[in-house]
Amino acid sequence: MTRINASPAPERAVDEAPPGSGTALSHGLKQRHLSMIALGGVIGAGLFVGSGAGIAAAGPGIVLAYAVSGLLVMLVMRMLGEMAAANPASGSFSVHAEKAIGPWAGFTAGWVFWIELCVAIAVEALGAAAIMVKWFPATSSWMWVLLFMVMFCGMNLAAVGNFGEFEFWFATLKVAAIGIFLVLGVLAICGLLPGTSAPGTSNLTGQGGFLPNGTDGLVAGLLASVFAYGGLETVTIAAAESEHPVKGVASAVRTAMWRIALFYVGSMLVVVTLIPWTDKSILTGPYVAVLEHLDIPAAGQIMNVIVLIALLSAMNANIYGASRMAHSLVERGEGPRFLGKVTGGVPRRTVVASSAFGFVAVLLSYRWPDTVFKWLLYMTGAAVLVVWAFIAVTQLMMRHRLEREQPERLVVRMWLFPFLTVVALLGILCTLGLMLREKDTAVQLYATAGLTAALALVGYVRQRVAAARRN
Repeated sequence: MTRINASPAPERAVDEAPPGSGTALSHGLKQRHLSMIALGGVIGAGLFVGSGAGIAAAGPGIVLAYAVSGLLVMLVMRMLGEMAAANPASGSFSVHAEKAIGPWAGFTAGWVFWIELCVAIAVEALGAAAIMVKWFPATSSWMWVLLFMVMFCGMNLAAVGNFGEFEFWFATLKVAAIGIFLVLGVLAICGLLPGTSAPGTSNLTGQGGFLPNGTDGLVAGLLASVFAYGGLETVTIAAAESEHPVKGVASAVRTAMWRIALFYVGSMLVVVTLIPWTDKSILTGPYVAVLEHLDIPAAGQIMNVIVLIALLSAMNANIYGASRMAHSLVERGEGPRFLGKVTGGVPRRTVVASSAFGFVAVLLSYRWPDTVFKWLLYMTGAAVLVVWAFIAVTQLMMRHRLEREQPERLVVRMWLFPFLTVVALLGILCTLGLMLREKDTAVQLYATAGLTAALALVGYVRQRVAAARRN
């Protein structure tokens, strides 16, 4: 669709407190920070390690699975970009859902997202600790978890620019690692890398065909790939604390979408072209398997470093995202008021609360790994899809209102609206439906649905009570 050449939308975040109130967030993030957060935010251990399970399920068809899920992610990111550029807010989609659908929707989407991020913090801390214990066998996992929690909580308690700078270099390393991997992979596929010969299409079609496990395998690979893309929302949260929120998020979203697709789909194509999908080493790490196949010295240790960086980067970003979402909810009266204080432009109380919840989740993993912690994981198993569904419905409603009341704010537009928004929403609903096919994913879906329903009920009751008080 054509863009309207109008004056840009106001640069101030819509949920930011007035200057001098003592509760305003700072604007310490630069454009380069936003760009790398957008790129690096979805490049995590799920890609470097978790993609192996997807390849084992779908075979070479994992390329198609990542392409389909990548298209869905690009649509969701574009919708987020449109809303964030029109109304920059540290609460991102939660703020937009509240305005477009109602307070209960903002409450539900925000707290689902917060719980999802806090549980993810725990998972990432445990994963990073496991790598450190391998390197230092005399140490204990809890020591590393405590160190990482304190380190990243402290970093997020400081100025937001410190978070941005740290995440910039973490994301740069991750992007560089995938870039080098793709270059080496393409050279090897073409037979131009010393000691290698071009494999042709033998690994794509010679081990049972492109879809060796049929549509069931493709569905399993699709589900694995969808959840690997989690984390894209952080850039629209961070945009509210950037120097130029509107320009920043618009530029970050536009440049990140095709690069993310290239990294994910491209790297999966390299893996299944160079080595048979039946190779058992793929399960432990497809990137390591390829590098060892190419006789790259110390491939395993190199990737362990990259995975560690990815995990620590995700921890850092998730503490940041959780704290800002919680702060936004508190500012809108949807959370405990005592958490709302901002010091030096940083919501330090929500940073501590988010880190503390993550640390408690870690403790639960030690004490009740197969009960309480397992159900925490189940409750957030489909949370990313719930958030995306809120985003799609919100954008569908918000766009009509913006076109009618404030068309000058539409500096980023969703493609082929409303057709592609509806397509994305149907894609999200279909993915949720596909989760019912497998017992494990079905349990996750039911648990997430229970959490969402409980939060929606609380949010609705709060909304009704607030309306009754006003009347």
